[in-house]
Amino acid sequence: MSAPRENRAAGKEAVRRGAALDVSGLPTFAFGTRSPMWWGTMGLVVIESTVFALTIMAYFYLRSHAPAWPIDGPPPDLLWGGVNTAVLLASLWPNQMAKRAAERLDLNGVRLWLSVCMLFSLAFLAVRVFEFTALNTRWDSDAYGSVVWMLLGLHTTHLVTDAWDSMVLTVLMFTGPHEGKRFVDVSENAGYWYFVVLSWLPIYAVIYWGARF
Repeated sequence: MSAPRENRAAGKEAVRRGAALDVSGLPTFAFGTRSPMWWGTMGLVVIESTVFALTIMAYFYLRSHAPAWPIDGPPPDLLWGGVNTAVLLASLWPNQMAKRAAERLDLNGVRLWLSVCMLFSLAFLAVRVFEFTALNTRWDSDAYGSVVWMLLGLHTTHLVTDAWDSMVLTVLMFTGPHEGKRFVDVSENAGYWYFVVLSWLPIYAVIYWGARF
């Protein structure tokens, strides 16, 4: 019985003296809530969700004080907004595939699905240009035009930044270095894209149907 006690005592004494511990076998990265990147992304989502919510509240506040809504002109055309909503919803599939491949450390899968996600991002941004032209109002025409352009502009800013991040990650996955933290970046980037898609649904409802009911 004395040997185990002696071994434990020796171990404690080694730690007390500052003996080096071999941690080379521990992982250098983690996914989900164990990753600082996950918490950073969630903090960003909370802040940006608040900005969207405040802008939507401003939309309905202005509407409640306007004699007509839209103030001067027809509501936005439905075509391009509907097309972009369909593109965004369809992008969820390759986005999820990229996330799964990253968490499996599947380099070829990440390369494939990140490239597909980039194509969806570029398609959405191209259609977004037509969306702005179909709002039937200018940003400086009146309060209605200002708040509609603000909503669409805020969401477009998120799309541009996420598309840029995705492009950088795609290039890194093809050129290296292929560190574990890069796969974490891909996973968290996919999580952020879910926010971009889901935040668009209430914004779409406000812009395109808020002026019709």
